[in-house]
Amino acid sequence: MNPTIQDVARLANVSIATVSRVLNNQPGYSEKTKQKVLKTIEELGYQPNAIARGLVNRKTSTIGVLFPSVSGLLSAEILHGIEAKAHEHGNSVIVCNTAENREKTIKYLQVLQEKRVDGLIFVSEAVTDEYYEIFSRMDIPVVLVSTESYHHPLPYVKVDDRHAAYAATRHLIEEGHTNIGMMAGDPDDLIAGWPRIEGYRLAMREAGLSLDDSLIEPCESFQYKDGKSGFTSLMNRHSELTAIFAASDELAIGAISAAYNKSIHIPDDVSIIGYDNLLLAEMSVPPLTTIAQPFQRMGSRAVQMMVDLINGEDAESAILPHELVVRDSVKRR
Repeated sequence: MNPTIQDVARLANVSIATVSRVLNNQPGYSEKTKQKVLKTIEELGYQPNAIARGLVNRKTSTIGVLFPSVSGLLSAEILHGIEAKAHEHGNSVIVCNTAENREKTIKYLQVLQEKRVDGLIFVSEAVTDEYYEIFSRMDIPVVLVSTESYHHPLPYVKVDDRHAAYAATRHLIEEGHTNIGMMAGDPDDLIAGWPRIEGYRLAMREAGLSLDDSLIEPCESFQYKDGKSGFTSLMNRHSELTAIFAASDELAIGAISAAYNKSIHIPDDVSIIGYDNLLLAEMSVPPLTTIAQPFQRMGSRAVQMMVDLINGEDAESAILPHELVVRDSVKRR
């Protein structure tokens, strides 16, 4: 049986109230009593219940994190940064997989409210009015990661997707390519779809290259399967393409797979640049040139912002720098 606060009080020969005050750093005891209680806690291996302590100090030292998918490498990288920084501050993390489903998201928010989490980190998904109303009712800090809200005043940490997409397309142009297509996300997605399309368009426009809408292949998601189908569709329309900017590494690697099945050689026939710099990019054949997002830093920065907000301090939104990672999937022409 796990030791209880009553066990600690009995063996230390103090009241339960004194043990509680020691645990919650409240006054009303001598240093000698404090050391006796702490020694007893250590000897018994007593673990205070976070919810019970939260009833006293209104904090549970837990942070809720909502991901649209926990199976992807992107989520794993962000979570690594979140957990490392949360542990550094003595916080635990509760991870929820929403699957971008409204009902699941609302259910998880209800669960996190019942768990009395101290704050929320909301990752890579649009904040609807309905979600924001729930955030407001929970009355705890909320920080966005790899997303932002144009309608609601929530702090965020992300990269500048438009600028990063511009850098990816510009790299292809600087390598001598003029027939460049794009495999994009949903143009109606204001978080990662439209901004990356705009970055591609800006680079093409600055270079005086064709901006025909048919050069852009909108994909249902940023996943591998859509990369395979998107590459085939785009090349069927524009067989003259010598380079493609894929708006995610999974799209890019799906495109490389489709190219292999069609005996199209990457990068000799078509160069491909990705976006994210997931571990998968380094493992692909050929290794993928891509735009790196600092996912672990984003997760870590979000937790620091969260801790600052919990402590009543300000937390300004942050745009972190992207980086071009050159490997072997882009060939100079």
